[in-house]
Amino acid sequence: MRSRFAPDRQLTIRMVTVVFLLGLLYMAFITALIVLLKSAALVVVIIGGLLVAQYWFSDRIALFAMRATEVTPEQQPHLHGALDRLCATADMPKPRVAVANSALPNAFATGRNPDHAVLCVTTGLLRRLEPEELDGVLAHELSHVAHRDVAVITIASFLGVVAGLVARFALYGGMVRRAGPQAAVVFAAVMGAAVTVYSVSFLLIRALSRYRELAADRAAAQLTGRPSALASALVKVSGDIARIPNRDLRTAQTLNAFFFAPALGSGRSLSNLFATHPTLEQRLDALARISARLGEPE
Repeated sequence: MRSRFAPDRQLTIRMVTVVFLLGLLYMAFITALIVLLKSAALVVVIIGGLLVAQYWFSDRIALFAMRATEVTPEQQPHLHGALDRLCATADMPKPRVAVANSALPNAFATGRNPDHAVLCVTTGLLRRLEPEELDGVLAHELSHVAHRDVAVITIASFLGVVAGLVARFALYGGMVRRAGPQAAVVFAAVMGAAVTVYSVSFLLIRALSRYRELAADRAAAQLTGRPSALASALVKVSGDIARIPNRDLRTAQTLNAFFFAPALGSGRSLSNLFATHPTLEQRLDALARISARLGEPE
């Protein structure tokens, strides 16, 4: 699928590298499970089934998690109109549009490819942003769709999900209670493999996620020609998220890597190494440089 979003070679290189490394890790993990659990067919069927389901139904899973519903042009004429203009400018298919009734000001795009994508915004975002700011956020999400970021992150994050499930299964499935002296050894091996895989994939995915956010900001600023509007939206959203009670963020935390701004708020990560998004300062600095290059008026 071609669009007027300029190809981002550095983003492509990073995505290919991360997926390749995760693929090697994925194969090693499956091999270890087959050896340890002695059931190749069961491992392949379960893991393969989960991968297909997550990839194929990622849009439905995300909308269900956010309790979002698809909306028609009659229900949200302004939102559809903005997307119509941006998609025409970007020369790309228009994704389905959904709205989540949430005070959390945010947006995300999901779907296995540009022809099966959905872009979701919250009512909190629609209430807070001016039209030009909303255009910047929507262009940011359309960039994710055009560059297939959603599919790559969905597949890449799957390995960590499986590793977490395996660790929980080993912990709560009563493996250590099995008869025989080898039970504790098998349990320790499975837990060790799962924890290692989860840790490595966790760091790789977050490094990729941070770069893809900067790439989407850059693409959105170039598409709209208004980096300052996107910067203003970032400041508003980040500031308002910090004031949302933590209990209201619990359902959103699983989608944190897909959001326009991190639902956890700035400064809550132990380290930038573990963050899904660049810091607000990094994003604003990058947008300021783009604005200077474009000669955008103050």
